[in-house]
Amino acid sequence: MSLLHLLGAPGDGGAETYFLTLIDALKSAGFSQSALTRPWPTRDAALSKLGVPHANLPFTPASRWFSRYGAARYARRAQAKVVLSWMSRAADAAPKGPWARIGRLGGYYHLKYFRGHDVLVGNTPDIVQFIVEQGWPEDRAIYIPNFASARPGPATPRARYDTPETAPLLLGLGRLHSDKAHDVSLKALSQIPSAYLWIAGSGPLEAELKSLARDLGVAERVRFLGWVEDPGPLYRAADVCVFPSRVEPLGNVVIQAWAHGLPIVTSASKGPAFLVRPGEDGLLTAIDDVDAVAAAVGQVLDDSSLRTTLIAKGRARLEAEFSEAVVVAAWTKLFGQFGLGPV
Repeated sequence: MSLLHLLGAPGDGGAETYFLTLIDALKSAGFSQSALTRPWPTRDAALSKLGVPHANLPFTPASRWFSRYGAARYARRAQAKVVLSWMSRAADAAPKGPWARIGRLGGYYHLKYFRGHDVLVGNTPDIVQFIVEQGWPEDRAIYIPNFASARPGPATPRARYDTPETAPLLLGLGRLHSDKAHDVSLKALSQIPSAYLWIAGSGPLEAELKSLARDLGVAERVRFLGWVEDPGPLYRAADVCVFPSRVEPLGNVVIQAWAHGLPIVTSASKGPAFLVRPGEDGLLTAIDDVDAVAAAVGQVLDDSSLRTTLIAKGRARLEAEFSEAVVVAAWTKLFGQFGLGPV
């Protein structure tokens, strides 16, 4: 019996990256798995590298019935015991059958897509509360957070991106989208004249953000890195992670920063406000407050005692609540309710 993952999202992003991260962790825990995803070359290659059987379906509204039929046929061949739907598009195509259906929500999705699912999992308590407030039975809404881990390895050489070794280095990650507020990071950089900023991500605002960097006079100190498959070396190279998202249901970047021992400055959007204990394991600023972001970054750069505290307490939070062992144990317990366990 196996676990079948469904992911209908196109492109790259935080949820899509975590999809692969969790599959890898469950494989290490001994689960038999397969996956049906929307075609995407890097994701297909990653699943092949993991040795996880997989195939593609369109997962579009127009192809709902075709995707559902294809998923049912694949699930039977894979002897699926549990079908795990990642977000709305996959849930909408999750077929009925002799398997349990579990929906994973990393945002505030319309529950119509999850009709017929046995359990819904939210990766923050606020998402779980949202699920219940929409009428979902409380005993079938479960909180399981994301986890992060840091693999050993070298830092990205600063010379690769023409960055001075002695300059303070800020790191921003996430899609080049207004929700991620990279414009706030650029404006804050203009108040920190000695620092450089690396931005890892791709998206529709690339040209606009590059233009803003030129207008602010900081373009020579900004590096747009594009989508980075493994950001670990970037975390190891930087001095401060800057994550001023306007909209952020969770914020994998926060727990990734903790895992890599990198102090984080983030906004008080829903996810980071849940994760961060201000002044202990990170610094929180108001959303869209450029001056506050610049001041917080300056505080971290100037105060070695504060940096030490943020790093130590961030790692402690990670180990207690957001480690691979803690999260895999929670998923294992849930799958066990439906008769699925490690092989």
